Amino acid sequence: MSDGRASSPPDPQATESALPGESALPGETGRASPRPAYYAAGPGRWRDWWTLLHPPYTAWHLSYVVIGGALAPRVRLGWLAASVVAFFLAVGLAAHALDELHGRPLRTRISSAALVTVSIAGLAGAVGLGIAGITRAGWGLLPFMVAGPILVIAYNAELFGGIVHTDLGFAAAWGAFPVLTGYVAQTGTLAVAPVLAAAAALALSAAQRGLSTPARTLRRRAVRVEGRITLADGQTTVLDGQALLAPLELALRAMSWSIVLLAAAMLIARLA
Repeated sequence: MSDGRASSPPDPQATESALPGESALPGETGRASPRPAYYAAGPGRWRDWWTLLHPPYTAWHLSYVVIGGALAPRVRLGWLAASVVAFFLAVGLAAHALDELHGRPLRTRISSAALVTVSIAGLAGAVGLGIAGITRAGWGLLPFMVAGPILVIAYNAELFGGIVHTDLGFAAAWGAFPVLTGYVAQTGTLAVAPVLAAAAALALSAAQRGLSTPARTLRRRAVRVEGRITLADGQTTVLDGQALLAPLELALRAMSWSIVLLAAAMLIARLA
């Protein structure tokens, strides 16, 4: 699950200095940021894998599984753990590996063969856990088990004319879907509460997309930011890349932590 990808890196020859009221964003003057995301580590073997996992976003969307499971009348901790692991394999590993194969938006040096292997292994593991889940939760889980891998492949490979690779597709696949699956994996059926929670996750993921899309553009594609704000009293503030990026990423950080903490609180309350 990546919330989008950047275009090819800018021309490394574009090194001219920014003019007054302009800023290179943020990093080397006249170049896009050396870090494609605020959580990205520097280049290196294990660092590339850390970056590939999109840790804050992976934790955010796995929390939706926990929220869905915690809404069930009875929480089976083992079943919930299996659901979280299945989503980690499908989203944290497979989806992100597929996304990196498509244009290298994170600029990792992980080989294409390794990314393909991780994608296949992740999806296979998720499907295996889904099959095991059906034996416990019942056939009500089958549509979700089938839809999960389809969403991963269709979103990241931009199949079906890219109909899934949209803002709404992102919010539905990585927001609403995990909540519903987490609940059904516990109960084998749906109810009003998880549907409402899924709608909330849809809206939150739409907000995430609205913040992360311009943040990615600034970090991965912008080589210069230019502008100023003139207030009613005549005061002028020069806009630079960091001024635009900071509030976006502050909101993303805060939202990622808040969803994780909310999921933890709900689970603790249910198990207490």
